[in-house]
Amino acid sequence: MGGGPSKPEELARNEELPNAQLPHRAAAFAQAQAAATGLAPPPPATQRLIDYKRLPSPVRYEELQKEAYMSLKPELFEGLRFDFTKPLNQNFGISHNIFLGNVEVPAQSQSVVKVSHGTYEFGANLISNQGNFMIGRIQTDGRLMGRAKYDINSMFSLKAQLSLSEPEMSQGMIDIDAKGSDWNSQLKLGNQSFYGLNYFQSVTPHLSMGGEMFWLGKQRKSGVGFAARWQNEFGHTATGQVASTGLANLTYLHKVSDKICLASDFMWNWNMREATASFGYDYIFRQGRLRGRIDTDGKIGALLEERINVAVTFSLSAEVDHVRKDYKFGFGLTLGE
Repeated sequence: MGGGPSKPEELARNEELPNAQLPHRAAAFAQAQAAATGLAPPPPATQRLIDYKRLPSPVRYEELQKEAYMSLKPELFEGLRFDFTKPLNQNFGISHNIFLGNVEVPAQSQSVVKVSHGTYEFGANLISNQGNFMIGRIQTDGRLMGRAKYDINSMFSLKAQLSLSEPEMSQGMIDIDAKGSDWNSQLKLGNQSFYGLNYFQSVTPHLSMGGEMFWLGKQRKSGVGFAARWQNEFGHTATGQVASTGLANLTYLHKVSDKICLASDFMWNWNMREATASFGYDYIFRQGRLRGRIDTDGKIGALLEERINVAVTFSLSAEVDHVRKDYKFGFGLTLGE
């Protein structure tokens, strides 16, 4: 044989090399082997290949900021609220809701004018084992509200919303939803000749982009919008949305842990030359939940929900508006599963 080193001697030399040089020798050997065989060298172990044919399914366009708004927009209320829910069987249940508090009425001055207001609401819920549902609510002031959803198949579903009160305030909406493995779309048909369409597509495993358009025939107005959403494997979520109506919105949710989330948003109104920002938090503890926010308009609010046992939940709501000198406090009790 020739005078070159034998294979055992070459292996012995590799074992004597420092550990930092072994990856470089391995890469050189892989390239030499690829050149000899005509095949491309394998990618490094740190490089992740993205299969663009198997991207995850994005959230719906109308739920773009859902996680952030859970902290930024808690359901604050003023007065006394009592909710009672009773399931009659596995699929059907009824609910009773009583509210005693104040409502704001328009005033010419900047001062806040409130009048006492109380309502009783009766509701019925019908939910099938497949996830289809029909929900109805009727109040003592004459308002009637209803929602329904029906899944045609794994790709298409129908939704309907109805709100009846005064003739000029009544609203109706029908949504036709379609979804694929990495996209979803929605067609909206409403009263007053309202038509809307949106589409949302996963671009990468962490980034989704889409847009919407609408036409309001009665007012002869139309608009388009674009949105993007980014979410990493830790649950941190950032969204951006712009519309031809002059609105731009940015939100960011930072998931500190499974029980603590911090959120912020920024809203810019180009037509009115106004900007607002807010910061919120969401803390889930063993038997309760605390959510709160503060914004640049001078409002500070918080909502505490304490679960006393499986069927009883106590709620405490507070909001302070320093600019308008408006203070709201509420107590709530929820009975039922």
